[in-house]
Amino acid sequence: MIQITQERILSQYWQRLTQPKLATELPLPIQMLPSNCWSVKIVCSQSIGTARYWVSYLATVGGLVYFIELMQTKVIKLDRDKADIAKIKEAATLVDSGGLVAFPTESVYGIACRANIDSLIKLNNLKGRDSDKYYTLHIGQKNEAKKYVPTIGLKAEKLIKSAWPGPLTIVFELDDQDMDKQQISLKRGVFESLYKNKSIGIRCPDNPIASILLRLTHNPVVAPSANVTGQMPATDAQEVLAQFSGQINLLLDAGPCKYKQSSTVVKIGKKDLEILRPGVYSQLELEAMSEVKFLFVCSGNTCRSPMAVGIFRKYLAEKLQCEVDLLGKIGYKISSAGIMYTAGSPASAEATAACAAKGIDIKAHRSQALSQELIEENDFIFAMSRVHCERVIALSQEASNKCMLLAEDKDIPDPIGQGQQVFNNCAELIEKAVKKRIGELVI
Repeated sequence: MIQITQERILSQYWQRLTQPKLATELPLPIQMLPSNCWSVKIVCSQSIGTARYWVSYLATVGGLVYFIELMQTKVIKLDRDKADIAKIKEAATLVDSGGLVAFPTESVYGIACRANIDSLIKLNNLKGRDSDKYYTLHIGQKNEAKKYVPTIGLKAEKLIKSAWPGPLTIVFELDDQDMDKQQISLKRGVFESLYKNKSIGIRCPDNPIASILLRLTHNPVVAPSANVTGQMPATDAQEVLAQFSGQINLLLDAGPCKYKQSSTVVKIGKKDLEILRPGVYSQLELEAMSEVKFLFVCSGNTCRSPMAVGIFRKYLAEKLQCEVDLLGKIGYKISSAGIMYTAGSPASAEATAACAAKGIDIKAHRSQALSQELIEENDFIFAMSRVHCERVIALSQEASNKCMLLAEDKDIPDPIGQGQQVFNNCAELIEKAVKKRIGELVI
């Protein structure tokens, strides 16, 4: 590949270069590949001398100042488990300067490219890809997603927590308000490169070399698979070179990829997820990883917590605009437990009646004892009192950041052994607290 880059070119010169007359004057072994108004590429199947002659001819006709660069792909071998930071930094610097760098992920090799218009034109030419198709943003740490998606819903948050870093690309949909925020906070070229139809695709790879490279770059990076469009993605360095030797600046060679297949691409919404491209993860695996689980805790699990579950299910379904019975199918699981070691008891008659008065049926409830396993598998834990919170954290220290009082700063008194009106009042307190908690959830 011979690349001729002008220091200066005016639009009328470009028009002259692409006139049919000039094209007919070019010899057969030379093909002119238009890229953009700042560069011209010529592929020559004969000698360098022949190419230099015709480049001089073009410079005379076009009035251009040019230089000839013979690109060679530098290959750096790396140990996946003992990454050489200095060598990876060299690659990051190349990406920041607009170069193209092939690097390994756990799925396939990718081509790192700075997210701006000029660099993406080179990437499109390299892959033979239409410019109207957008590339996936790659991030080195999963918490960076917030920089590009200001509002992330519960199911997406759970999927990020469960599947990243890993072989999963998530397509996030943004509302008008978030799109406006991003347009203001990001440079114009970056914004236009990353967002399409109010959405953005993001991946956080689970490969130490990929992670370090992405963290060392100072600009947003997109990274499509290392293959010409229509060809199979490269899963080792040799396959990268077979397609792109002499066309990319650098290759980080860390051996074959772990999975040797593309990442799964999924679009996730409030109620469901849609696989846009099959890959490492299956539909069932993604549904399990994105399921959001709520746990309500009281003493015997026959009064307050079963009422809370019934009321919570009602208002969550309203927020999601779905039937209560469909909550589990669309990825929301709500359960309860008691700190007392009882199991299999139904909700008390008074609790059942208090909920029935609100159009909520909790007759199917059966009590269960709180356990470490239950605590650790749930994402949100709402306790009726401080004693219940303390018991949860005593069983699992990790629960301290997800266990909270349902009523924020006060306990909900236990109505056990008292009259129906006390149960009704308790249900009112729970309903008020549940409504507030539901309002806080970003769905």
